[in-house]
Amino acid sequence: MVRVTKMHALGNNYVYVSEFEQPLDESEFPRLAAAVSDVRRGIGSDGLIWIGPSNAADLRMRIFNADGSEAETCGNGLRCVAKFAFDRGFVDRRRFTIETRAGIVTAEVHPEGGQVRQVTVDMGIPRFGTDAVPYRGPERGDSVSVAAAGETFHGVLVSMGNPHFVCFVPEVGAIPLAQVGPEIERHPHFPERINVEFVAPRGRGELDFRVWERGSGITYACGSGACASVAAGIRLGVLDPSVTVHLQGGDLRIEVKDGRVWMTGEAVEVMTGQFHWPR
Repeated sequence: MVRVTKMHALGNNYVYVSEFEQPLDESEFPRLAAAVSDVRRGIGSDGLIWIGPSNAADLRMRIFNADGSEAETCGNGLRCVAKFAFDRGFVDRRRFTIETRAGIVTAEVHPEGGQVRQVTVDMGIPRFGTDAVPYRGPERGDSVSVAAAGETFHGVLVSMGNPHFVCFVPEVGAIPLAQVGPEIERHPHFPERINVEFVAPRGRGELDFRVWERGSGITYACGSGACASVAAGIRLGVLDPSVTVHLQGGDLRIEVKDGRVWMTGEAVEVMTGQFHWPR
């Protein structure tokens, strides 16, 4: 059995396991991630997040997608990790650091009534273009074109520590995401696969958003994707530095200050219990 906690941030839900609460074998995490993510035989989630001690920060997280692959970082996951750690007393300050595969980030929790409900994360400085993400196509620069589902999609390449392909479209609901998303994610131009966002500005301060996440598929929200999309919109001159992003699971507030992207949104605990893992 494994002690687990299910959490979500705007419907982007993960199962969390903590080294602070039990010893864990990290070599089993890919299989465990696939097992807990199975909606019929497991718990049902977008993946697994491990929380434990760090030699470089206040704590460390590892993120495994529903297919067992490991990701570099996760914006919604970071907010939930911050809530998990603060609510349980693993950190004793409202502002602290979290180590990820993409580097160390700073999180600030906003407790209400004794529990954290909102978290702000410094997601760092975005990088753009074909030198920022793993790319093997013929184009160079910030934007590239990819053929999928019989169409050509133009997108901005953005790294928020993990890779994103951000497409600005007139209407996000008109995109057949279940068909287009997996083709772009696994396109030969992206040797390490890629997260795919379709976004549509509503003026300069709001952004409609849909996402196909690498290794997980369609999710209700993607924090790093929202940050990448706002950064791309500012780069293109169509968004202001403070934007409300409308995701399928709710809204995120994204602000860019001195080149750094700050994300604020909810973090919610759903349940804690024991997972009877059929190894």
